[in-house]
Amino acid sequence: MTRRYPKFCHPFVDKKTGLAYCYLRRRGYPLVRLPGLPWSPSFMAAYEAALAGPRTTIGTGRSKPGSVHAVVSDYFDSQTYFGSKSAGTQRMQRGILERFRAPPNGDRPFALLPAEWIEARLDALPPHAARSWLVTLRSLCRFAIKRGYRRDDPTANIKLASVKSHGFHTWTDDEIAQFEAHHAIGSKPRLALALLFYTAQRRGDVVRMGRQHIRETPEGLVLYVKQRKTGKELLIPIYPELRAVLDATPGEHLTFLVTATGKPYGDNHFSESFREWCDAAGLPKRCSAHGLRKARCRWLAEHECTGPEIMANSGHESMKELVRYTRGADQAKLARNAMVRTVTANRR
Repeated sequence: MTRRYPKFCHPFVDKKTGLAYCYLRRRGYPLVRLPGLPWSPSFMAAYEAALAGPRTTIGTGRSKPGSVHAVVSDYFDSQTYFGSKSAGTQRMQRGILERFRAPPNGDRPFALLPAEWIEARLDALPPHAARSWLVTLRSLCRFAIKRGYRRDDPTANIKLASVKSHGFHTWTDDEIAQFEAHHAIGSKPRLALALLFYTAQRRGDVVRMGRQHIRETPEGLVLYVKQRKTGKELLIPIYPELRAVLDATPGEHLTFLVTATGKPYGDNHFSESFREWCDAAGLPKRCSAHGLRKARCRWLAEHECTGPEIMANSGHESMKELVRYTRGADQAKLARNAMVRTVTANRR
């Protein structure tokens, strides 16, 4: 069946004259009025020409050339922003830069922004937020140098005080047991916890997992994961505990976890729902979905798994990052395990 209007075409009726028009409207492109009736030869010729037209930088219509607003708009339309950053990083940077170019700062000449002014903006922010701002503004300034908006990087010599933090709280075995005691096998919350803990993956990867990702190998069933953040491909063994939860949880969708309307979870919606499940189990606010990824790494370390073995499960790419995740491991237990292995080796 023929479409009523070609793609990106939107009809419009002038209330004063009663005449109908059709516009081609695409995000990031100029609005183009198309002549004639939809699908007529003249209409389709203009339609094809409009599709082949140049793309306009987002926000250029209200920007002064060389202003902060103009540079940010150009950055949003570049491969530096779209081509090399994950969707989560893009959302984070867009939020920061939209606030950065808000009036009255948007009209400032970007080439004249002093490092002291940027540093003052960072000093007014909480430590973790300031770090995110600095990374984002540094990327913007390097892009501006490439495009000729300015000759130097005003963020190059800005250094922030180190923030002493272990990041997300690592769940304890007692906290995991408390959650499991409240949410029985077969429930959605229990399925969420099992996927997070036994796969050691991020929430963005867990909400995309489905039965189509289960593979059968000579060594047993595995779960295929392509990490959204890194693009790394993993084959994670399905532990008996996870298999029991999967078998007890009915599902006919492409993802294991679905909303009340049967749709896959978005990252934020899942985090909000998981927070509610933790609250229902009486767990403290420090318990989060990401903390279960850290708990799994800690658990593997306590059970004498090597660094490369843990990284093969979690997908970490550096030992330095893994050390942060296993910092909560029981030091005394690890020391005893090391003693047992070395004493046994000495007796041979």
